[in-house]
Amino acid sequence: MKKVYLTDETKQNLLQDLLKRSPNHYEGFTEKVQAILERVKQERDAAVFDYTKQFDGVEINSETVKVTEEEIQKAYQQVDEKLLAVIRKAKARIAAYHEKQKQNSWFDSQPDGSILGQKVTPLEKVGVYVPGGKAVYPSSVLMNVVPAKVAGVDEIIMTTPPGKDGKVYPVTLVAAKEAGVDTIYKAGGAQAIAALAYGTESIPKVDKIVGPGNIYVALAKKAVYGHVSIDSIAGPSEILVLADETANPRFVAADLLSQAEHDEMASAILITTSEKLADEVEREVERFTETLSRKEIIQKSLDTYGYLLLADNMEDAIAAANEIASEHLEILTKDPFSVMTKIRNAGAIFLGEYSSEPLGDYFAGPNHVLPTNGTAKFFSALSVDDFIKKSSIISFSREALEPIHEDIIQFAESEQLTAHANSIRVRFE
Repeated sequence: MKKVYLTDETKQNLLQDLLKRSPNHYEGFTEKVQAILERVKQERDAAVFDYTKQFDGVEINSETVKVTEEEIQKAYQQVDEKLLAVIRKAKARIAAYHEKQKQNSWFDSQPDGSILGQKVTPLEKVGVYVPGGKAVYPSSVLMNVVPAKVAGVDEIIMTTPPGKDGKVYPVTLVAAKEAGVDTIYKAGGAQAIAALAYGTESIPKVDKIVGPGNIYVALAKKAVYGHVSIDSIAGPSEILVLADETANPRFVAADLLSQAEHDEMASAILITTSEKLADEVEREVERFTETLSRKEIIQKSLDTYGYLLLADNMEDAIAAANEIASEHLEILTKDPFSVMTKIRNAGAIFLGEYSSEPLGDYFAGPNHVLPTNGTAKFFSALSVDDFIKKSSIISFSREALEPIHEDIIQFAESEQLTAHANSIRVRFE
């Protein structure tokens, strides 16, 4: 990890360094992704099946692309009962948290006969993308599906790449069934995103696509935005720990490593007012890394995007944290709640030494789909809000419109929109 004293210059250099991780900087993949999208748009099922053979080494067709109920039931037999119990507990906690986010339609009636309001409607059809490959993330299945279910989405469709045996990981199928997915298709990569965005003979078009994926998936989601809605363009994972001299260096080191193991491009940053803590954390990081299973990935991540930032005071440390706008922010200080009130930008905030980031990944309840690469300055965690839309309601009587109709006419005519003005005027001729 790089030890750096925090100044305006070093902060700017750090921000530039972190931005290199953004999917917006991977233009070299764009042409290939666009070709996949166009081919799926034109050839539909045939293109999806061919790309699945190319990229996943599996032959699928219109009869095998959809996961059957028999496959799901077999998956239940293959998943450890203790893990199934944990999945169910996590689902209940996630659902309980997201239930508090639900919004209701509202209407405001006035004595003059006017009614204004807002109609809240769940999306009709949502596609959830779940990565395959080397890793299995049932927690991501829950985090993407449960808020959609709570919002009242009519139909939830999941796509995930099949393994070499043509099957989907049992724990992925079980998590999907428990969360409430309606249909699962064996398709991955940019071709799955294209299928969800445009529709094929087998895979229906959806209204919104959510879920993480590799760079091809991220760029495909970016390209189809407008045909459908998307949640976000996710970048590599990141954690920022804001700590003072009271923090436990072993806890800090362990938490930094919990994100570094995700990806060689993951970022782990400590900002502290204590040089003693920084030195102790550095030693603990080295000790832990030697014993962890993903040692090579962790080391590459820390060498490239790991930082120990030394601040003169907590005000400077907080300012830097707000500028970085990390996906995960842990506050390990004497009074973490006081510090939290000064944080403007973070995807999720963890307060105190027993609120480590993996608690949020799996079990606390809030969503772990969070803004990355500084986008926490203007984006929020995935929520029930992502699966609803709002329609404005306007109803005026003649008596309600009469006192303001001349104002509307004047406004319209000031913009040279005489047909707008006439639409109001004819009602009072």
